[in-house]
Amino acid sequence: MTSPDRSFHPVVIIGAGISGLALAWRLERLNIRPLILDGAPRVAETWRRRHEQLRLNTHRHFSQLPGHPLPQDAGAFASRDAVVRYLEAYADGLRCPIKFGISVSRIDRQGDGWRLRTTEDDVLARHVVVATGRERVPVVPRWPGVESFTGKLLHAADFGDVQAYRDRCILVVGGGNSGIDVLNHLVRIRTSDLWLSVRGGTTIVPMWLLSIPVQRLSGVMSWLPTWLVDRLLQGTERAAFGNLRHYGLPQCPVGAVTRLARVGVAPAIDDGFVEALKNGQVIALPAVTRFERDKVVLADLREVRPDIVIAATGYSPGLEGMVGHLDVLDEKGIPHFQGAEADPKLPGLWFIGMRPRLSGNFHAAVRDSQALSKRIAQTLSRAASQDWQVSSRASAL
Repeated sequence: MTSPDRSFHPVVIIGAGISGLALAWRLERLNIRPLILDGAPRVAETWRRRHEQLRLNTHRHFSQLPGHPLPQDAGAFASRDAVVRYLEAYADGLRCPIKFGISVSRIDRQGDGWRLRTTEDDVLARHVVVATGRERVPVVPRWPGVESFTGKLLHAADFGDVQAYRDRCILVVGGGNSGIDVLNHLVRIRTSDLWLSVRGGTTIVPMWLLSIPVQRLSGVMSWLPTWLVDRLLQGTERAAFGNLRHYGLPQCPVGAVTRLARVGVAPAIDDGFVEALKNGQVIALPAVTRFERDKVVLADLREVRPDIVIAATGYSPGLEGMVGHLDVLDEKGIPHFQGAEADPKLPGLWFIGMRPRLSGNFHAAVRDSQALSKRIAQTLSRAASQDWQVSSRASAL
C-alpha cells in the first residue's frame, strides 16, 4: 500500500452557508484545512435574495456562529442586512479557501474517497460534507388549473418589497413560519382583500411575552420531552392570543415540535398578524383546491379573486441530482442521516443543516458542527495512523 494520494483534499464542504462556515471554523481549530465550494457568486447570496424587511425570528443569542458573536447593534432579532454583514465578516475570518461560482452536480465513490463533479474540474476528497441547506429550492404545489391563472403567483422566497403589494388583493397560501412572516409585513401597509389559506393548521407564538423574547426559551425547551414542549407551546399560544379557532384558523392535528420534526414546519412567530386576524384585516380560509383563470377555489367551494398569490409552501434541499443515486434521501428528498451520523456503507459522506430545530438554524449549526468536526478529525487521525503503520512495515521489509 502506498502513501495517501495528495490530490485528495482531506475535507470538501459543499455550501458556504451558516452550517458550512461553522464547520470550516471548527475544523480549522482542529488543524484541518477544508475546501469550501459554493455555486453562488459570493457569501450570503441566499440572504441577499430575501426581502429587505426580513428579520430573524430567532433571538440574537441563538443567531450566531461559533467564535464570533453577533454584534449587539444588530438588535434582538437581526435584520437581513445585519445577517449579510455578519456572514461576510465570518467568511473573511476563515483561513481556508472558499471557491464561489462552482456548483457540484454529482458525488461518486472513488477508491477510499469521493469524486465531485463540478462546473469546473472534478475534485477529489476523503470527506465530503453537503451543507447546501434544507431550504435550497422553493417548492410551489402543482395545483390544478394553475397554469391558466391570470394573476401573479410567486413563492414567499421572492416576496420582495412590501410596498409592491399596496392596494392589491392578496392570498397567502400556508400558515407556517414563512406565511405568517409575510403577513406580519403585509398588515403594516394598506392592501385590498388579504386572505390566508391554511391546510393543516398552525401554531403561533408571540415574539415577546411579559417582556421576555419567547424564542430565548427554546434552548431550555430543547432538553424537554417533545410531548411536553408541544403542550407548552400550545398553552403559550392560548395564553397570549386566546382561541384563534374562533377566527377561522384550524387546530394543528399534532403539536408544534412534533410537526417540526416530521415535516419541517416551524411554529410561526406573531408580529402583528394575530391582531389583524382578530380585527378582520386578514381573513382565514381553508385549503386551496384549484385555480380557474382569475380565481382560486377553496376546499369549502368558496372562491376568491386575488391579484397576487404568495405560496408560503416550503422548500426542498434539491439534492436528487447530486446524491440521489446513492440511496441516501427519503421520499421528501431529506438525507437519512445528518451531522455526526453516517451511513457505514458510505464512509466520508456527511450532511449538515438538513434538519430544522426549535432553536433555529444558527444554533443547530453551532451544535452540529461541533459534533461533526470531532468525528471527521477522529476519522482522519485514525486513517493517518493506519497509513503510517503500513508505511513502516513496508520500509522494514
